[in-house]
Amino acid sequence: MDVDALLQSIPPFAVYLVVGLIIGLESLGIPLPGEIALVSAALLASRHTLDVSPVGVGAAATIGAIVGDSIGYAIGHKYGMSLFERLGKRFPKHFGPGHVALAKQLFNRWGVWAVFFGRFIALLRIFAGPLAGALKMRYPHFLAANASGGLVWAGGTTAVVYYLGVVAEKYLSRFSWIALVVAIVIGIGVTLLLKDRTGDRIAELEAQHDWDSLHGRKPQTPDAADPV
Repeated sequence: MDVDALLQSIPPFAVYLVVGLIIGLESLGIPLPGEIALVSAALLASRHTLDVSPVGVGAAATIGAIVGDSIGYAIGHKYGMSLFERLGKRFPKHFGPGHVALAKQLFNRWGVWAVFFGRFIALLRIFAGPLAGALKMRYPHFLAANASGGLVWAGGTTAVVYYLGVVAEKYLSRFSWIALVVAIVIGIGVTLLLKDRTGDRIAELEAQHDWDSLHGRKPQTPDAADPV
């Protein structure tokens, strides 16, 4: 199988579209590998034999992040916390009480900064938009944090991966596609590691939620995330 020929057959616009779509859907609240898609596209852009532009990749990722988060915000603002209760019943592995409780704790601690830094954290990338809307965060503040976080995350990730890919291609000229495979494996490994670390905290919150429900106590809900 000629990997180089296969990669060259992919239209650049298709790469931008896929990156923007995956990241947009992830930001909207659908669990998808947005970071892996961005890293893979940035590596494609680093190959001089392809017409994929790193600026195009970064722009597509930024637009996807901002639009997806904004749609998620609108949905969360309209349906409130009851949205997460319904999602938790249908998708407990992604929207269970522990996931929601941990996300709310982070929002309560960081306020509007949870939206900015949430772009770099897998759990908050999914929850940031809908949860900010459900907690009635002011939209201008949300948009500023959302846009700046999306720009820094997408632009920074694209730039770092792109230049690493350029270096890799220089020293692995005939096997530079291996860097793409390695990056994907590393990305999956980091994602799984972070998932395990947050999973312990989520399990604790799930147990607390079950205990509260068993004893007839109403789980505590943090105040709105944006007090200013």
